[in-house]
Order: sequence, then C-alpha cells, then structure tokens
Amino acid sequence: MTDVHTTPDLARLSGTFALGGDLPVHRLGFGAMRLAGPGAWGEPHDREEAIAVLRRAVELGVTLIDTADSYGPEVNERLIREALHPYPEDLLVTTKVGMVHSGPGQWEAKGTPSHLKRQVEASLRNLGLERIDLLQLHWIDPEVPLSEQLGALVELREEGKIHHIGLTGVTREQLRTARKTTPIASVQNEYSPSQRRSEDVLERCEQDGIAFLPWAPISRGELARPDSPLSPLAAEHGVTPAQLALAWLLHRSPVMLPIPGTSRVEHLEENMAAASVRLSEDEAERVRRLLAL
Repeated sequence: MTDVHTTPDLARLSGTFALGGDLPVHRLGFGAMRLAGPGAWGEPHDREEAIAVLRRAVELGVTLIDTADSYGPEVNERLIREALHPYPEDLLVTTKVGMVHSGPGQWEAKGTPSHLKRQVEASLRNLGLERIDLLQLHWIDPEVPLSEQLGALVELREEGKIHHIGLTGVTREQLRTARKTTPIASVQNEYSPSQRRSEDVLERCEQDGIAFLPWAPISRGELARPDSPLSPLAAEHGVTPAQLALAWLLHRSPVMLPIPGTSRVEHLEENMAAASVRLSEDEAERVRRLLAL
C-alpha cells in the first residue's frame, strides 16, 4: 500500500479522465457535502478540520471537488473558497443547483429557470469564480419541463457563466431526453459495489464518454465498517474495506469518477490511498459476487 505521507499527488495514480472532452481530472475526487454540519445543514462542527481536509485533498492530488449550493445552504461553497482560493489551475470545482434545502433532511427540487439562474449567480459569488466549468442540475423538478430547466443552463453557458452541464439522479431515459436539448458532460447517480441500480445509466455513459460520478460510493459508510462483507477480501489484499470498494469502482469503468466524502483528514488519506490499489479481474469479480444484488 502506498504511503500517503510520502507520496505527493497520490490521486493521479487513479488515472485521468477528460471531463467534457477538455477538462482533465484525476479520477479519484472528493465530495465536499460532509464538510457542512449534520445532514449537510449549517456550519461544520470543526471548521479548522474542514479547511484542513480541503487543503490536504489538493496536496494529495485531487483535481475534482464536488459540492452544491444547497449544502449548508451555501456554507460548503464558501468553505471551499476560504480554503483554496485562488484555486490551483488544474482544480475543477463542480457545483449543483436545483435543490432547495430548508432544514436537516428537508430537500425539495426547484427547477424554475429564474431560480436556477439566481442560484448559479450565487454560486459564482460564493466560490469566487467567473465561470463554473461543470454545473450540475441537482435534481430534475417534476413540475417544470426538463427542456426549460436545461434551457436556463444553456442560456447561462451562452453568457459564459458555465462551461459544461451535468445531471444528477437520472434514469437512462432522462439522460437520453436531456441530450436532445444540450450535450451532457457528466451524470452523478448513487452507485457503489453494493448498490448498482444505475448500471444501465453507467453503460450509456461508457458508450458515449460521459463522466459518471457515483455518490455514496462506499454505501454511506456501510462498506467501510469492520463487519463489512468486504473485510475478508480486503485483509487478503492488505487494504481497508473502504479502499477495496473505491478500487473496485475505479476498476469497474474508465468513466467512473468516485467522489468519496469525509470531514476528517485521517479518513481522507485512507480514501485517497485507494488510488494505488490494483485489482485483478478475478478479485473484481469476487467483490461483485460478495455484494450480488
């Protein structure tokens, strides 16, 4: 296992993917949601540790950080700016709009064009950016035609305020429909070795070179526990269950960009060490069988 303390730019070992065809990022990224308070609501419990996590992620070679305007709300974006602005040239900070967060565990899709445009403007200010290189629609609002939601983002792209457009939480059919309106650079769906219901969406992304960002890549921490079904195989490999799960995702597809999140530097370093883990086809199949749906 690679020593994270002596290996700078560790995330590069996960490989590189050109997001949207022109934005190269290391495939193992960082999801920032857990840096906000419990339930992604309010300020972080330990602000200094949250800042340290972000800075350590960049030290370890992370070039893709995922956030959203609703994390906090807005707390997460401002925290990223405080920790990392001015940003390294190779760092892509992607954010999401289209979800209203009114309290812990209280989420609602809101995709009216006026709301989406207003929130993109707020994200630009909060992140200290002139352009968001990847702007993701956080959830498709069932009350607003998808063409109108994407149309608002296309207008912002034409104004130079965003570059690429991504989707979150979509079906294969929704992805197909969205691509009639605009090119889609990324899809972010729940996916992990034990939760593969988006397999058909991943396959479509593979076919068309669309980045696939799996959220909850360790099944909300379930696969990282000592009693994880991955523990015996992880021990054979000399890694932790979390590292094995992340290595499996990286092995699963070249368009897979895992974004594990944490609020602690120690866990961040453990996750990033997964970039150096290599699985054989037999080992990857054993993981699949252990966690067969």
